[in-house]
Amino acid sequence: MRAIVTGVAGALMLAGCAGLAPEPGPPPPAGWQSVDQGPDWRIEDRAAFYTQDQGSEIMPAAWMAALRQPDGQPFLADRLTRYGYLVNDTNPTASLPVGFTLAGPPGRQVVGMTCAACHTREIEIQGRPYRIDGGPALADFERFLLDLRTAVARVQDDHLAFESFATEVLGQGADLRGKDALRRELDVWWRRYATIIDRSLPNERMWGPGRLDAISMIFNRVAGLDIGTGPDRIIEANMAPADAPTRYPFLWNASRQDQTQWPGFAENGNDVLALIRNLGQVYGVFASFHPVPDRRVPIFRVNYVAQNSANFAGLGRLEELIQRIGPPRAPFIRRTAETDALAAQGRAIFARDPDQGGCAVCHDPQPGAFRSLARESWLTTIRDVGTDSREIGLLGRQVQTGVLAGKGIPGFGTLGTTDKAVSVLALTVIGAIVQYPFTGRLEQMSPDRLISLPGEAGAAAAVVTTRRLRQAIRTEMPTGAPYESRVLQGIWAAAPYLHNGSVPTLADLLEPAANRPAAFEVGTEYDPVLVGLAREQPRSRGQIVTTDCSDRNSGNSRCGHEYGTGLSAAEKRALLEYLRRL
Repeated sequence: MRAIVTGVAGALMLAGCAGLAPEPGPPPPAGWQSVDQGPDWRIEDRAAFYTQDQGSEIMPAAWMAALRQPDGQPFLADRLTRYGYLVNDTNPTASLPVGFTLAGPPGRQVVGMTCAACHTREIEIQGRPYRIDGGPALADFERFLLDLRTAVARVQDDHLAFESFATEVLGQGADLRGKDALRRELDVWWRRYATIIDRSLPNERMWGPGRLDAISMIFNRVAGLDIGTGPDRIIEANMAPADAPTRYPFLWNASRQDQTQWPGFAENGNDVLALIRNLGQVYGVFASFHPVPDRRVPIFRVNYVAQNSANFAGLGRLEELIQRIGPPRAPFIRRTAETDALAAQGRAIFARDPDQGGCAVCHDPQPGAFRSLARESWLTTIRDVGTDSREIGLLGRQVQTGVLAGKGIPGFGTLGTTDKAVSVLALTVIGAIVQYPFTGRLEQMSPDRLISLPGEAGAAAAVVTTRRLRQAIRTEMPTGAPYESRVLQGIWAAAPYLHNGSVPTLADLLEPAANRPAAFEVGTEYDPVLVGLAREQPRSRGQIVTTDCSDRNSGNSRCGHEYGTGLSAAEKRALLEYLRRL
């Protein structure tokens, strides 16, 4: 399955690139303390979560180790902490932060990303840093992508820079043949990477720290880089600006939602459905993937696994780990008779109807759709509450279907020469999931066979048909701009709020949209009173600038979700005390 980068990409290992790059502002506090995330979350689970390969392949490890920043420092000099990624104490010699992976045999290793890069957070309270596993990262992925482009562009455009790069990758005394081979490999990588970055991020600061437009990046990746009919497989016209940023979701309890993705277009709640969620995600973070038309393959007439680096076993292991992560307990809670009474008042307010300032109808655990005998799912309400509408529009986006034109799933029709990007994604994800158990023997697949996929425990193994999997991804455009409502356990640790990260604190969310901050700094400094990002951020990662309700489709609107805004100051204080304890 895994397509390891081969050729000359191997001489220089990552260990040893430990020079430190300067950071603005005061230095971060030394060390960090974990918070209580339940008895099932163990030290060894954290170590695995931080490094488990899922099949992502950003670039050969030797290349990234040889790249330089504009000031001449190694690209990996500070383990990428300048972007807000977190030091991985469990693997201190790899020069890579939490959530960045090394995979492949020695000398041919590739750098990739795994869940923890985007779903691990640190906050600081009175100078003490706390690590929250599964929490929304405050990293600046946009800046990382752009700076990586800059670093490789210098090697591409400057002969001396390429010579230095080649010497580090190949070693002293590399001959012309080796350098030419390296140049060819780099040209191929550069063509694909520069194309998707330039088309996706044409303007500066489209996302900002703690946010990304994941759906657009996945659509651009699959429809733009993977399905073209030409030799490079690229369809540039299929790529669009990734201008619908959302915040990273928290992972605790994510496996129990019966719907997932911010627009709620994918079913969720068992290990098979989790593969749909996770496989699409790994496509978006640089898995190697090219569907290959092949008439010998039953049902699909396309081989979705022959050129697919997704690590299905690794994705399964990550899902097991995610199921173990519990919601974090706030380390700043000081329980007294007074605060306990206040929290009890808040709980009563939480249980009210929404028009009376309550939250429970959408945000308390309730039984969801049946997904598995192994565990009960939770209802995920999908509702239009007046928030930013831009991401919903992505579900109607049309693309050329390239090599997948005329391909489909029986009972659901076939793709036209142009079709919805979400339909293309659905076909590539479901095709790979169904074909994976038959890797190397796809011709033996029976068109009417039930596909039994691993994941559910014991006799409760999930048995699904290809058709049933296709039903799990909805491709029709919804009415209005509805988004999912999550169970609020651990919500205190998930700022900024709303799906697009446009509100810095829960206290601000209890104000009318017109009174919410128009702009705010993003950083690790935490405010336990307002419950979210502190107003002052000594080590700010950058600023989020929002729009009001007059521009609800900006991608950055702070509009909507005006529940609880009519509560009295005392009621708001009580509700916040309760939310801090969830």
